[in-house]
Amino acid sequence: MVLTRGDEYPIHQTPEPVAHAGTDRNFYDRYFFNGYAPDGSGFFALAFGVYPHLDIADAHFSFIRDGIQYCLHASAELASERMALRVGPIAIEVIEPLQRLKVTIAETEGIAGEFTFTGRSFPIEEPRFTHRIGPRAFMDYTRMTQNGGYEGWIDLDGARETMAEGTSGTRDRSWGIRPIGARDMQPIPGHAMPGFFWQWTPVNFPDGSLFFHVNNDSTGKAWNTRAAWASDGCDASGLCEGAGSMRTRLEAGTRWPSGGTLALAVRGAPEQVDFEPLGRFQMKGLGYTHPLWGHGAYHGALKVEREDIDLAALDPLAPENLHVQIPVAVSGGEAAGIGVFEQLIIGPFGPLGLKEYLDGAE
Repeated sequence: MVLTRGDEYPIHQTPEPVAHAGTDRNFYDRYFFNGYAPDGSGFFALAFGVYPHLDIADAHFSFIRDGIQYCLHASAELASERMALRVGPIAIEVIEPLQRLKVTIAETEGIAGEFTFTGRSFPIEEPRFTHRIGPRAFMDYTRMTQNGGYEGWIDLDGARETMAEGTSGTRDRSWGIRPIGARDMQPIPGHAMPGFFWQWTPVNFPDGSLFFHVNNDSTGKAWNTRAAWASDGCDASGLCEGAGSMRTRLEAGTRWPSGGTLALAVRGAPEQVDFEPLGRFQMKGLGYTHPLWGHGAYHGALKVEREDIDLAALDPLAPENLHVQIPVAVSGGEAAGIGVFEQLIIGPFGPLGLKEYLDGAE
C-alpha cells in the first residue's frame, strides 16, 4: 500500500490508495492544452500524462514559429505520487478546478514559458470512449473538454513573445485506458492490425463554443460521436447537445485535412460550419505516435530533450506524421470563429478513398 498526497482528498475510485488505479496496466490520466492568436498564428500546445501502473509521468510542450515546430519533451519516474503535477521543467497548477489552470515551463535548452487558461463555460463531458479489438479493450476512457482564453508568454532562445490579446484555445482532461508504454506483442487471434479514424473540432465563436468529434470504422460508421454548444458563462445545465456530420477534404498525397463542412443539429449553434486551414501542427510534438517520445515510454529517472521539426520537410505518410491539428478559420452563417481541426486516419477508410494502410489522397 502506498499513501500519497492524493489520499488526503476525496478522489478515490477503488478501495485502494489513489496510487493504485484499478488493475489495467494501460490506465492513464492526462491534461491537454492548445492555443492560438485570433488570426490562427502562434499555435502552441501541451500534454501532461500520468501512468500509475507504469510509475511514469511525461510532459510535452510544443509551439510554432516561422515554419519550425519547437518541442520540449520530458519524462520522469512517478514514484506513485499522482498529485505532483511536475515533470522536469514542466508544471501544472490547478488554480480553480474546472475553470482556471496555470502552466509553467522553466527555461530548458532555450525554451521557456508561462500561461494561464481561463474557461469560457462549464466543461462538456464527451460520451465514454469504449472500443474493443476482439475481446481486448483497446480504449476505454472519459474526457471533458473546455474552450477558453490565455494570458502569458513563450520564450525561444532568449526571444520572448507575449501572447496576443484574444489568444484562445481548448483544454481537456481525459482518463482511462489507452495503449501506452511498450507495445503489447501478444497478437489477438483473428484480428489484424486495426484501422483508426478520428476527428475533433473545438471552435471558439464570439458568443460561445462549438464542439464536434467522431470516431468512425473503416466504412464510415460512427462508433463514438457528438456535437455540443456552450454559450459563454453557461453552467452544466446550459450545455446543448446534438449531432453533426462532417464532409472532409484531404490534401493530395497526404492524410491531412484541407478543410471541411460540418452540418449540425444543435440548439444555439449554426446549422452549417465551414473550416479553412491556417497552418499545421504535428501531434508527435506532444508525444502522440512519436517513435521515441511516445506516451508512457520509460526514459529513466528523468530525461528532458528539445526537438526542432521543420514542418515543410516532413514525409506526410510516415506513421508518426499522420496525426495533426490544423488551426482553422471557421464560418457559420453570419458568425466567424477560430478553432482546430484534429485528424488521425490509420488504415483503409472508404468514404475518403483510402484503400491501403498508409496510402495518401489522390
